[in-house]
Amino acid sequence: MSKTIRAASDVGGTFTDLVYYTVDPQTGLCGDICTAKADTTPPNFEQGVLNGMQKVGLSPADLTFFAHGSTVVINALTERKGVKTALITTKGFRDVLEIARGNRPDLFNFNFRKPAPFVERYLRTELDERITYKGAVERAVDLAPLADQLEMFRADGVEAIALSFLHAYINPENEQKVLAEIKRLWPEVSVLASHEISREWREYERTNTTVLSAYVHPIAKRYIENLEQKLADGGFTEKPYMMQSNGGISTVEAAKANPITMVESGPASGIYAAAHLGQVIGEPNLIVLDIGGTTAKCTLIENGEFKVTTEYYIERDSRHPGYPIQTPVSEIVEIGNGGGSIAWIDEGDKLHVGPQSAGAMPGPAAYGKGGEQPTTTDANLVLGRIDPASFVGGEVEPDWNAVDAAFAPLQQQLGIAREEVARGIVRIANANMTNALRLVSTNKGHDPRDFALMAFGGGGAMHAVALAEELKVPRVIVPVNSSVFSAWGMLLTDLRRDYVQTHPMKLCNESADALKHQFDIMTEQALADYARDGVDAKAKGLLTECLADMRYAGQEHTVKVPVSFGADGMPDTEATRQTFHDTYEKRFTYQLEADVQIVNFHLVAKVEVQKPNLAKKAATGRSVTETVTGTRMVDFDQHGRHEATIYAGLEMEPGMELTGPAIIQEPSVTLVVSPGHKAHVDDFGNYHITLNFNGEG
Repeated sequence: MSKTIRAASDVGGTFTDLVYYTVDPQTGLCGDICTAKADTTPPNFEQGVLNGMQKVGLSPADLTFFAHGSTVVINALTERKGVKTALITTKGFRDVLEIARGNRPDLFNFNFRKPAPFVERYLRTELDERITYKGAVERAVDLAPLADQLEMFRADGVEAIALSFLHAYINPENEQKVLAEIKRLWPEVSVLASHEISREWREYERTNTTVLSAYVHPIAKRYIENLEQKLADGGFTEKPYMMQSNGGISTVEAAKANPITMVESGPASGIYAAAHLGQVIGEPNLIVLDIGGTTAKCTLIENGEFKVTTEYYIERDSRHPGYPIQTPVSEIVEIGNGGGSIAWIDEGDKLHVGPQSAGAMPGPAAYGKGGEQPTTTDANLVLGRIDPASFVGGEVEPDWNAVDAAFAPLQQQLGIAREEVARGIVRIANANMTNALRLVSTNKGHDPRDFALMAFGGGGAMHAVALAEELKVPRVIVPVNSSVFSAWGMLLTDLRRDYVQTHPMKLCNESADALKHQFDIMTEQALADYARDGVDAKAKGLLTECLADMRYAGQEHTVKVPVSFGADGMPDTEATRQTFHDTYEKRFTYQLEADVQIVNFHLVAKVEVQKPNLAKKAATGRSVTETVTGTRMVDFDQHGRHEATIYAGLEMEPGMELTGPAIIQEPSVTLVVSPGHKAHVDDFGNYHITLNFNGEG
């Protein structure tokens, strides 16, 4: 083969995105980025990946690299479609999952009920053992009851077992003995131990994380193996890589061993792509927004860096505490608002949008696939923002009869016209997304006016300018290939493993040797893990980043800061302490005269992979007026209805400028430019919108 092809796919709630490009093996030059979209195909999600390839005439045999991100883990959790799972824990700690935490968010709700554990009580058993908080074996594990417990699990149809012992994060000896015995007695069952999943303290969080990983383990393993097999059947001779929640890719072996690391794989790749693009175009400070068919995700990038946290929750909102997942996840806020989000009216005649979604099937009413309720996409179509002639890239003709039927009940109940209902749907969706954007910006001490808003996903360009107006963000950036931006991000990411180890110690000059020793241990572990997966990380040049979760002595929770090192390779404790003070003050507005304590050591270990060059778009000197395809009436909400100029986005070139009211259209992107705002195209084909606040900013 004269050229190699590298590809990535991202399975979303509605569409499966494919991005690929060619590489000349002689020169290393990358060809143009090519994209495709296919319907997501639950429950056999891998079929949607192959359908996307088939759509553009691509065969797995053509590929030399393939990265993949999927919603299979998060869907299995939120839809409760995992397997029957059991838990074995330390004697006396059977009810850790039931007790959970007492910090309920809806404080004055006397009908509050804790979320039900993923493992029922009769499937939670105990073994007599004890590791002290310092890691000493106080009591070796008694294996005598284990055989009977496993027999009970087997008879009840258990498919996965989670193993979580007290203080196993610091010494897994007892867990390892039980793990080996389970594999000997019942080799067919899926079993995961907490020390394989998290080496961080907090018993409830660590136990719950292990349970959730076990709950999805057989499903994720089967899914990955099906994907591997179908790619291999198509002629793919390499191993695919799986996108993780920490912003890196992993080998399939690592993903199958701990599937919970993929819980937010799609959003993580989009965040990484945004950080990469921001550095290229000189925008290191970004508020990032990804609007898909089912959800909207947002985060904040400061100085080119995005945050990774192990304090992640699913199903958490203002009334529900959710479920903690103690695995490294790119710090995001996710809400149930996307293009497929359903509009509905409650008992008090109040209009809502989401979190229910029409998904891929039946999809929005306009798709003509049986959707009977109006969605955000239907509302944008009614308001003229989406061009009926190029609906779903021109592949679908809107079913206006279905749209009318979907809006009719809401019109009747609210007593207003269809356009008014549509405007209300868009306003509520925008309000929900604005609240999410505030959670990652103003609520954490950041002024949105100091950032640019980068929006992508199928609906990002549609809503970005209106959201920026609300937050007073001065600039909006819609990247090239924005509708498949997360999939593109998977081609930019490196192999990454995160190691978090709880090991409390005072941060002082005397602890420098201990700090270095701990990071050295974790680095050796990273090299060994990569080697076990067939990656010679040492030869490829292992890149490490040393972080630490720190707090003032006497406090409960921490902030994460980078650890500084001197020219001699030793930790610079004074510089690290100052970084902690500055970070803490920015987050909480004050500093304390108190000792600083390290709680968790966090090592990021990366192996770089080949990445595509971001090619500049050719400019022929054409006038922007030559890209105009016509005009149409568009509702710009508070700006009113205007006759907007329609531009063919794919024909626009670097340097072209325009002023709203305007709509820039690509096959799968619609960029709404409200009246008075200016848009231009940069050297790479990205759209930049400069907002005019009428003298306010």
